[in-house]
Amino acid sequence: MKFTLSWLKDHLETQATLEEIVETLTMIGLEVESVDDRAQFNDFIIARVLTAERHPDADKLQVLSVDTGDGKPVQVVCGAPNARAGLVGAFAAPGTYVPGIDLTLAVGNIRGVESHGMMCSERELELSDDHQGIIDLPQDAPVGTRFADYAGLNDPILEIGLTPDRADCTGVHGIARDLAAAGLGTLKDGSVEPVKGEGACPVKVTIAEPDLCPGFALRMVKGVKNGPSPKWLQQRLLAIGLRPINALVDMTNYITFDRGRPLHVFDAAKVKGNLTVRRAKEGEKILALDGREYTLTEENCIIADDNGPESISGIMGGEHSGCDEETTDVLIESALWDPMNIARSGRDLGIITDARYRFERGVDPAFMGAGLELATHMVLDLCGGTPTEAEIVLGNPTHCEGEIVGEAGHHYKEVDFPFSETKRLTGLDVSRDESIAILKKLGFMPKGDDKGDTVRFIVPSWRPDVDGKADLVEEVMRIHGINEIAPAPLAALGSVSQKILTTGQTRSRNARRALAARGMLEAVTWSFISEDHARAFGGGKPELALANPISADMAHMRPSLLPGLLTAAQRNADHGVSDVALFEVSHLYEGDKPEEQHRVASGIRRGTAKLQGSGRHWSGKAEAVGVFDAKADALSILEACGMDASKVQIEAGGPDWFHPGRCGTIKLGPKIVLGTFGEFHPKVLEALDVSGPLCGFEIYVDAVPEPKAKPTRTKPRLDLSPFQAVRRDFAFVVDRAVEAAQVTRAAQAADKKLITGVRVFDIFEGASLGEGKKSLAIEVAIQPVERTLTDEDFEALAARIVENVGKQTGGVLRG
Repeated sequence: MKFTLSWLKDHLETQATLEEIVETLTMIGLEVESVDDRAQFNDFIIARVLTAERHPDADKLQVLSVDTGDGKPVQVVCGAPNARAGLVGAFAAPGTYVPGIDLTLAVGNIRGVESHGMMCSERELELSDDHQGIIDLPQDAPVGTRFADYAGLNDPILEIGLTPDRADCTGVHGIARDLAAAGLGTLKDGSVEPVKGEGACPVKVTIAEPDLCPGFALRMVKGVKNGPSPKWLQQRLLAIGLRPINALVDMTNYITFDRGRPLHVFDAAKVKGNLTVRRAKEGEKILALDGREYTLTEENCIIADDNGPESISGIMGGEHSGCDEETTDVLIESALWDPMNIARSGRDLGIITDARYRFERGVDPAFMGAGLELATHMVLDLCGGTPTEAEIVLGNPTHCEGEIVGEAGHHYKEVDFPFSETKRLTGLDVSRDESIAILKKLGFMPKGDDKGDTVRFIVPSWRPDVDGKADLVEEVMRIHGINEIAPAPLAALGSVSQKILTTGQTRSRNARRALAARGMLEAVTWSFISEDHARAFGGGKPELALANPISADMAHMRPSLLPGLLTAAQRNADHGVSDVALFEVSHLYEGDKPEEQHRVASGIRRGTAKLQGSGRHWSGKAEAVGVFDAKADALSILEACGMDASKVQIEAGGPDWFHPGRCGTIKLGPKIVLGTFGEFHPKVLEALDVSGPLCGFEIYVDAVPEPKAKPTRTKPRLDLSPFQAVRRDFAFVVDRAVEAAQVTRAAQAADKKLITGVRVFDIFEGASLGEGKKSLAIEVAIQPVERTLTDEDFEALAARIVENVGKQTGGVLRG
C-alpha cells in the first residue's frame, strides 16, 4: 500500500515529522517497507531560455542559451518544437539522472555543437506521458530554485506491508485513523454529504445472485466533459505507480486508494438496457480493460446488460463500456461483492487488480452509499454534469452493513471485553479508561453501561477481522505500544526429565544427517502434483484431488515424494547440472485418512552422482548410478533410524514406477514393508518428461519399529572376545533364480553365536556350471567366544553351513 505524506495529511491533522510517522506506523503493526524521499528530483532546476537559434547543421534542432540562476548562461541543444526565448522550464545539468529515459546526462556533442544539459519534458520527469514539448512554466516561476519544490515533487512516498486481515488500511483514511488513535494527530472528518439528484436513474439494476452481491448502488451523471485529470491528481497516482488515463477513470483509482472503496464507471451511451448482476454463462467471453479476452464460467459473477457481460464483478470492467474522451453520460457503480467469489474468480482468470485486492479482503459495507456520493462529488468537480438520484438495491440485507436505504435487516457484531484480558494475554497493565479511549478512537463503541469490569463493544463495519475479545486485546496492545511489553526470560529448568523430540522428529533429523553425509542435497518440493504424475506413482485417487487447486499442475496430493524430486533433478539438468543427488524427508498421502498419511525419507541420484563422487575422471569413464546405489542409501536410513539393516529381508521387485528387473522391496518379516528402491521405469520417466540414468528410494520412517528400551545406566560390555576372529570362504552352486540373501541367511543360521557376519564377494555364471546355474562365493566371519576353536570345531561348523545352505537353497559346495 503506497501513499504520499501530503496525501496522509489530507486525512490527519498532525505536526509529526516523517521519521515519527514511519516509526509509529511500524509500532502499530503497519510495517513501513520503504520510504522514497524522491531525491532524484532535487537536481532539476527552474531555468529560463535567453535565446533560441537554429542549429547550423540540423533543421529541427535549436541551440539555446539557458539561464540557470547563477548568472552564467549554459548552451543546450534542444529539439522540442515549443522551445523559444523567454520560456521557463525544468533544466537538468550534466551528471543528473533523468528517470523517464533512465539516463545520467553527460556533456554531449550533437552534430558539432556541444550541449551542456537538457531542458526536460513531463515524460522525462515521469510526470505524465506528454513528450510533445518541454515543460512550460509560468513566467513568475523562480529561476534558479529547485523544480521539485515548485512542482510539489518533494512529497515523500511511503509503502507499508499490509497483512490480509487489515482491509481497513487499504485506504489512506484507515491508516490515518490508526495514527490518530496512536496519538500522532487528529483524524479529519471523513463524512460525505449526499448529492441532490434530479430525477430517477434511467438505468435500473437487478441482482439475480444476492449471495454474490449483497448491495449495489448506481447513479448517472449527464453532460460530463471527460478529459485529463488535474495535475495534483495525476501526480498522486504517478507517485504510487498508477498511470493517469482520464478524469473519470483517475477518480475511481483515487478513491480506491484514498478510502479503500473500489468503484467502476460505465459510459452510459454504450450500456444497452438495464444492468443485471448474475453468474456468467459457461463459455461467455468479455474483452476487459487490460485488452485481454477472458472466457468465463458459471463460477464468475458479472454485471451484464442486453449486450452481454460488461464487467467482471469487483475485478475488472469491460472495454466495450469503458469511459473515454467522448463520454458525455456516465454511470457510477459502487457495490458489495462476496470476498470468496472475488478471490476464486480472480485466481481462476489470472487477474490481479487493486479492486480485487480490496474486495477479497472485505471492504467497508457501510461506505457503499457514501462511496457513490464521494465519487459523484469528484465527477461534478472534475467533469461537471447533472446527477440523477441514486439507485440502491440490496441483494442480501443481512450481509450489508452500514446505514443505507432499506438496510433494516443488518446486525453489527458485538464483543464482550473483560479489561483483565489485556494483562493476562500480553502482560501490559493498561488502565480501563485508556483501553476504552483507544477502542473508541479506532471506531469500537461501547454499548450501554461502560462502568463495569467487562464492557460490550460494537465492532465498526470496516473491521471484519474482529470477532472476539482477543482481537480487542490486540487492538489495545498495538496502540498502547508493543514496545511497552517488558522482556522476560523463560524460566530456567534444572533438568530435562524426558526426551524433548518425538521418535518421528528424531528419525527425521537423523535421516537428513545420514543422507547429507552421503553427499546428497536436501530439497523441499510441493505437496501438490499433477494428476498424471500422481497416477504414474500409484495415486490420482478422487479423494486426494484438491477442491481449489492453484493450477492443473498442482491438482492432487502427492502419493510419493519421488515425482517432485525427479522433476527437480530434471530442472537442474536443464540448467547444466546433470549429476545431482537429492533427498527429502516429508509426508506422502495414500488416502484422505490420517492412517493413510506416512512420513518418508526419499531420494534420487542422477547421472554419475555416486557416493564416491561424480563427473569425469582421468582414470576412465565414470559409472552411471544404479540400483545398488539406491539400495545403499535406503539401508543407511534404516541404520540412522536405529535399526540393524542386516536384520531386514530384501525381495526382488517393487512398485510399478521402478524397473521390474532392477528394484527391490525392504521388509521386516512377511508383512511390514519398510521401503523400496531401484532404477526408474522408462515409461514413468517419459510420463514425467525426465531423462537420464536415475535411481531412487523411499523409506517409510514411521514403519520402522520402536527400538527396545535401553537401561538408564551404561554397563560395561562383557561380550567382547579376547580370541582371534577367523574368516572362511565358501562357494556354492545354486540355481540362477536363488537370491544371494537366501544363501547369506542360511549360512548365518548355522550358528548365530559364532558367526558374526556373512557377505557375498563373488558371483560367477558359466557353461562349466551347467545351464541355469550360478556360483555364489561368500565370506563367513567367525568369532570364538569361550575358547580357541580347533580344526575339528571349524570342520563341524563348515559342515553345518554347507548343510544349511543345501537345505534352504538347494545349493551344493563348489568343487
